Amino acid sequence: MAETVDDKLAYFQAVTGISDPDLCTEILVANNWDLQLAVSSITGDPSSPEPSTYAPPPPPPLESDSIAYHPPAPAPQQQQQPGIAWRLVTLPFYVVSGGVGLVTGSIRLGVWVASGVLSRSLSLLGLALGGGDRLLELPPSAAEAVDFLAEFEHEFGAGRGPRFVAEGFADALQRAQREYKLLFVYLHSPDHPDTPAFCGGCLCSEPVAAFIDENFVAWGGSIRRTEGFKMSNSLNASRFPFCALVMASTNQRIVLLQQVEGPKSPEEMITILQRVVEECTTSLVAARIEAEERLNNQRLREEQDAAYRAALEADQARERQMREEQERLEREAAEAERKRIEDEEAQARAVQEAAEKEAALARRRQEKAMALGAEPEKGPDITRVLIRFPTGERKERRFHSSATITSIYDYVDSLDCLKAEKYSLVSNFPRVTYGPEKNSQTLVEAGLHPQASLFIEIEQ
Repeated sequence: MAETVDDKLAYFQAVTGISDPDLCTEILVANNWDLQLAVSSITGDPSSPEPSTYAPPPPPPLESDSIAYHPPAPAPQQQQQPGIAWRLVTLPFYVVSGGVGLVTGSIRLGVWVASGVLSRSLSLLGLALGGGDRLLELPPSAAEAVDFLAEFEHEFGAGRGPRFVAEGFADALQRAQREYKLLFVYLHSPDHPDTPAFCGGCLCSEPVAAFIDENFVAWGGSIRRTEGFKMSNSLNASRFPFCALVMASTNQRIVLLQQVEGPKSPEEMITILQRVVEECTTSLVAARIEAEERLNNQRLREEQDAAYRAALEADQARERQMREEQERLEREAAEAERKRIEDEEAQARAVQEAAEKEAALARRRQEKAMALGAEPEKGPDITRVLIRFPTGERKERRFHSSATITSIYDYVDSLDCLKAEKYSLVSNFPRVTYGPEKNSQTLVEAGLHPQASLFIEIEQ
């Protein structure tokens, strides 16, 4: 804030719009020359937000070689202040008789208070100027920025002046840092007599607006509102119209590059802005290059990490494929070994079974031969039987005519000419099959005496 009594008096007049210096002096004396208490007693405490759970963050501290910044102490809890009517009554008579200026100032103050209450009420309903389509409640700092834009465009025309961002100071500062630009700050004092001419003739002039839009991020706030009032304290605004050029610094701090106080022509404003831009171009370019290098390094690291991950995944895939191939080969080898063992075991079993079968046949032949006994000599009661085998081989033997058909089967079984176990003896003319039902018949009964020719029919 201003250091001298005159500076405080001028600032109080600029904020409240009361032109009578004696009245302003009395109000400041009544509040022990505390500007914040004095302004809040007149304007209904614009520096304190309406009761809510939101508390806007304090503006970042300043870094400047030309201005030593001392962060303002938080405003003490204020006692209930007497109304404006009581002040007018208790002031000395010569103050009350200050003239039309006091009356018009009071009327203007009342209108401003009423408009502020109405604007705030409508903003809570999402119906403030410029915010008719607001569906969600904005943060207070952003809502104040939107209201300032609406009021500025309403007073000086839509589309005129710099493109002020509709967000709080901290967000605007971050935006300027991201875009590698300086932040142009305009603190609007609606009741200051130089404000209309400055806004309409300087800020809204096409060259100034174009230069600000090209080289700065523009943020504006009304000193009637919380954030605008706090920024006026932080930037040591003592004269209006007031503009400032700032840039972000380290540790949540800002650097105050230039203050522009009082009325300025478009040419003077562009000269000041151009000088600051030229002075800061090197640092902005260096910051941009540094950020690009960081981004490139980060992108390079990400690409290297991605390439490493891809190579690692490829190696893991190859190892997995080799492991799966090895497992497959091992399974196939194990399966082949198991099959080989089974085949060998099956072959051994087959050989053993064949040997056992052959041994059984040999025993059977021997048993059948022993059961037949010796072949009888020729005689009238001897039957001669000729047997033809499937291989074309023929065998002949004499049997007693009283022998049964079973004796002929025993004879065939005693020979090593037939491997089949199931067969039948069949005669051609007439065709007769001598099956199991005829085994008990004698050769005479079967019609085979004195001689017979039989062939072997293997059963399927």
